[in-house]
Amino acid sequence: MNASKRGRDITIRNKHISFLVSKKAIMIMLLLLVAVLLMMIISTGVGSITIKPVDVIRAVFGYGSDSSTMIVRTLRLPRVIVAVLIGASLGVAGTILQGIVRNPLTSPDTIGTTGGATLGAVAFFFFCSDKLSIHWLPVAAILGAFLATFLVYLLSWKNGITPLRLVLIGTGLTAAMSAISYLMMLTGPIVLANQSLTFMTGSIYGVSWTKAVYPLLPWVLVLIPVIFFYARHITIQSLGEDIAQSVGSHVQRQRFLLIMLSVALSGAAVAFGGAISFIGLMAPHISRRLVGPSFGALIPVTACTGALLLLSADLAGRFLFKPLDIPAGVFTAAIGAPIFIYVLYRSRNHG
Repeated sequence: MNASKRGRDITIRNKHISFLVSKKAIMIMLLLLVAVLLMMIISTGVGSITIKPVDVIRAVFGYGSDSSTMIVRTLRLPRVIVAVLIGASLGVAGTILQGIVRNPLTSPDTIGTTGGATLGAVAFFFFCSDKLSIHWLPVAAILGAFLATFLVYLLSWKNGITPLRLVLIGTGLTAAMSAISYLMMLTGPIVLANQSLTFMTGSIYGVSWTKAVYPLLPWVLVLIPVIFFYARHITIQSLGEDIAQSVGSHVQRQRFLLIMLSVALSGAAVAFGGAISFIGLMAPHISRRLVGPSFGALIPVTACTGALLLLSADLAGRFLFKPLDIPAGVFTAAIGAPIFIYVLYRSRNHG
């Protein structure tokens, strides 16, 4: 691997990897990482019993009192880590989709991924909850995400996939899957309806190391680095199909692969956190304003931004309406909806 520095830019290039990162982007990444760590410490300390940041750090490393160590390591830290993993996953998944679809309104919510995962989870509650262990719920959600996205891709195919058809069909299918989910909720037992509603709202309440952190961690640790190494392909896709073909890119194959990586990442996130909306839309827009359109920098920055957004939403849900614990998805929707309208307004004259 060869790394060269020219002025304010750093280029990393070898046979398989090539991307350009500015020194400013690296500084922003480091600042965001520090912000994520600080937010994790603050969020871990907030609750019915407040723990000072210094005591949180001591408890994480096993040097705190027995009570604070139990509260931090058993009850709060898994929730905070899951928020980071889910926020990062949704942010990166949205970045991929906006890059290859070339539409600022694209996110896992608009191409059917979130709707498919939600429908898979709701179907599990109503048809399998009395036959299978709850540990199979993530499998049902991820399978639903893949099946829904495959159906959208299949219906969008006509001598290839165009970004506009993908978004239009994805939006329509999402509405249909949402209707089916609500129909099952209205016609089923009230207990199952409550479980489904919690999942559809998006909440990381009650997660644990074994039920969420350990199963979700491999997805994030494998998929985000793979996506990072595919950064140049996303950049080429974002320039348009004609330019991508002119530089020798296999457009449809790369597009399909990138969409599948996005589906796997967002499907895993939805499986463990429910239908947390708008992070896949907000995080890429915020990150582009910080570091520009280069995906070599955009992907790690978006991962940090998505983690910060979900950590902040979860902290607000726990802190602002004590003793109630409001689902994080309520706050991401409350913030994301105005941003969606703003982006839609800004994009009105661009097709």
